[in-house]
Amino acid sequence: MDTSTDLDTSRRTGRRDDLPWPSLLVLGAVTFVVVVGEMLPMAVLPQMSADLGVTEARTGLLVSLWAGVVVVGALPLARLARRWDRRAVVTIAMAVFAASSAGTAVAGSYEAALVARVVGAAACGLLWASVNAHVAAIVPDARLARAVSVVLVGATLGTVLGVPAANLAADAADWRAGFWAVAVLGALVAAAVRLVVVPEPPDARPAPEPADPADARPASEPTTTAGGRPDAGDRARLRAALTVAGLAGLLMTGHFAAYTFVTPLLGPTGDEVPGGVPALLLLYGVVSAVAVGLVGRVPVERTQAVLTRAGAAVVLALAALAGLGAHPVTDVALVVAWAGATAAVPALTQTLLFRIGGAGLRSTIGAIVPVTFNLGIAAGAALGSAVVDGVGLAWLPAPAAGVAAVAAVALAALDRRRAEARTPSPGRSAGAGTARTP
Repeated sequence: MDTSTDLDTSRRTGRRDDLPWPSLLVLGAVTFVVVVGEMLPMAVLPQMSADLGVTEARTGLLVSLWAGVVVVGALPLARLARRWDRRAVVTIAMAVFAASSAGTAVAGSYEAALVARVVGAAACGLLWASVNAHVAAIVPDARLARAVSVVLVGATLGTVLGVPAANLAADAADWRAGFWAVAVLGALVAAAVRLVVVPEPPDARPAPEPADPADARPASEPTTTAGGRPDAGDRARLRAALTVAGLAGLLMTGHFAAYTFVTPLLGPTGDEVPGGVPALLLLYGVVSAVAVGLVGRVPVERTQAVLTRAGAAVVLALAALAGLGAHPVTDVALVVAWAGATAAVPALTQTLLFRIGGAGLRSTIGAIVPVTFNLGIAAGAALGSAVVDGVGLAWLPAPAAGVAAVAAVALAALDRRRAEARTPSPGRSAGAGTARTP
């Protein structure tokens, strides 16, 4: 069977049954393994801290450092590897990720664990950038939201299954068991990527991107004006994408300020509900998976509006964390609301960014996505650690919600501006002289 021809047909027709399901499921497995490996320190925070002889706040900084490495390395690594077969890139990066997890599992000191995590973070950044861009290349444009949600369900299941399982294993045996499991799964998934995932169609690959991302533009549009200067409209697309990405990252900063310490935050509630904290983490993950699945059904033209509403819901959920411990029923309801709101943000943002950037910015957007969210993770983990060390865990919800509120207000302003730009003013026909907005 000619895979390239099939993919070309799917991109033109956009039919539901044209999605490359085996490839999407394997790429979803990649995101599952990556998220489990990334979040493991949060799930085993008390046990890992005690064994390595450091404070919980210092172990929390492993999450911040991980995210910082992804932020710094994702774009350069993605640009370095952009001419290679993305399947080979994902396979190699997944193998390195697995080796990093094994290194963490055998670490005898905090410093050794830190080195292993840095290596894994570099591989993580390249994995996210490559997977994101490959998904956008192998699916019909009209089906991008659905494909993104399928792949990100794997990431959500990493929270649903992997993180609670690691927490249970740490309680029953040892925190290192989770890292060994990620190492084995990573090796298996690396092999599956090479054997199952379809290649990018040749005609879906855009023209080479310029060295300066600010000069990047869709291949289907002119690259310069008549005078040889870069087209202002093309630059505007990148600026619009970076603005949305930055605000989504700020939402994640508020979220991860709290979620980095989710185990101790839910500790008192866990004492009052069946299954304890692992059950609450499982509930959080299940709700997240449902939310990501629902995002795949959002019409593409509604993506930005729904993202704005999800941002407002994140703020409300974070603010409500101050009331944890009032009653088990209300605490469980809060976990549900927090999970649903935050899970929707990454899928909506990724779909919107690829829509704004177009084919010509695919590799750049693919790298911007992990940079955005890992910058949010890094800043959030650092903020959370500073608050917990400085004034205590009970004060964490206020700054977390405050940071997220700034992003939510700005997203609402962007959405209002978009709506106004699409509404014809008196005395002029619809669309006349109005720039296209995402």
